[in-house]
Amino acid sequence: MAVKVMIPTPLRSYAGKRDHVDVAAKTVGEALSSLIAQHGDLRRHLYQDDGRLRSFVNVYVNDDDIRYLQKEATPLRDGDTVSIVPSIAGGSNHRHSERTEEPAFCVKDGRKQIHGANPALGMTDAVER
Repeated sequence: MAVKVMIPTPLRSYAGKRDHVDVAAKTVGEALSSLIAQHGDLRRHLYQDDGRLRSFVNVYVNDDDIRYLQKEATPLRDGDTVSIVPSIAGGSNHRHSERTEEPAFCVKDGRKQIHGANPALGMTDAVER
């Protein structure tokens, strides 16, 4: 089954600067394995040494978090979109009273917001609003 794996901006340099990769897969695990087979440099950013997904890597099928489905065994259908969304710790050093509606450091990915920077993901700079 053909599915689209969305690559977050900070990881695109490890995926040939592509914003997505089309793969044939029946499960999320197969989709991620196919992605890694095509772009091996992504492995260290997505997986721990023991082969488990890193705790700060969130994966969605369409809009559903796989942690609440069948994790990497979550089945895929033709045309599904798998999104990799890294969790990012940190934030601005603004005091609460100085904040606007959105935090000072923000990267938007569709409806999901990611805050701060994470060097383990190759993200050393945040986008300042």
